[in-house]
Amino acid sequence: MRLLVPGETRPGEKRVAVLPSVVGKFRQLGYEVVVESGAGDLAFARDADYAAAGALVVPTSGMDDAFAAADVVASVRPLDYARAKRLHAGAVAVSFLSPAVDLDTVRGLHDAGATGLSFDLVPRISRAQSMDALTSQSLVTGYRAALVAADRLPKFFPLFMTAAGTIQPARVLVLGAGVAGLQAIATAKRLGARVSAYDVRAASADEVRSMGATFISLDLDALEGAGGYAREMSDDRAARQRDLLAPHIADADAVITTAAVPGRQAPLLVTRAMVEGMRPGSVVVDLASESGGNVEGSLPGEEIMFGEVVVWGARDVPSEMPVHASQLYGMNVYSLLTLVSKDGAVVVDPDDEIIAGCAVVLAGDVRNEAAIAALQGGA
Repeated sequence: MRLLVPGETRPGEKRVAVLPSVVGKFRQLGYEVVVESGAGDLAFARDADYAAAGALVVPTSGMDDAFAAADVVASVRPLDYARAKRLHAGAVAVSFLSPAVDLDTVRGLHDAGATGLSFDLVPRISRAQSMDALTSQSLVTGYRAALVAADRLPKFFPLFMTAAGTIQPARVLVLGAGVAGLQAIATAKRLGARVSAYDVRAASADEVRSMGATFISLDLDALEGAGGYAREMSDDRAARQRDLLAPHIADADAVITTAAVPGRQAPLLVTRAMVEGMRPGSVVVDLASESGGNVEGSLPGEEIMFGEVVVWGARDVPSEMPVHASQLYGMNVYSLLTLVSKDGAVVVDPDDEIIAGCAVVLAGDVRNEAAIAALQGGA
């Protein structure tokens, strides 16, 4: 079996699917590991490190043949059409593949008769926890969000008692208490801030309190969704929620928003008027900026001013910490490949619950309903 790790081609992506430290694990599974030269450079993994770990490093000029010979291709971002089309029938590509968005990849896998497994769709069940790359990358995102807030805020995060007087701790409000939100809470607490949080799911209250933060109760109905995610809310409820959150936002020095509904536009939690009502010098970090934004007017990858408040729009945040983001992702890839590697061969079982959940394309057959609908809509 041959595992190919290509360099990422999307601008700004610094992660790599497999670091040298994980190469040995794949070899133990029976894979020959092939890495494109320079693939790990932005994650500080050099060609010599891969070679020392037992991987075969090939130049970019030889990648067409490498794709054609690969049994599995592991990447962070999905392959483009040309690369996906070069795979042989039965080959497997694993990545963050959005079925309704990355349609060129879906077409390429279909035309090649290959399989596309998406980490976006791995079921949230106990057996798949080690494969849950959304969770591992959200850990990085939440940590980074708290650091950004602390860096942009022109105040200390912690309490300081000095001969010159007492500095009160910063007030940080986190909206959304999923993995990213809980990590943002934990990091802000470690930095010494006074942290409060809100989430539409009732189960989040105990998780927030376990982190040492205060849970804000708005006396609204909980919105539990499938797989532990929040479900979409009505416009009336969303407006009522914003009204109730407004005084908490106005009282915060930093607000970190992390709320998202898989496959849908992020809910609007904070209006521009709410931001402008914060104290001068306050900071808002919108981790949902790439999916529409929790904050009205936030832009992915941009830092803008609303009055005297900084609004930082997230874009590919895990790439800002590529070393550990790649380390975690590589272990997610390893766990997924243990499921499809049997007796020296790649065997994808369509009846397995995990495969059924994350297979966008299976041996050329487009299985995901969102992808099918998107392809039909664009036909």
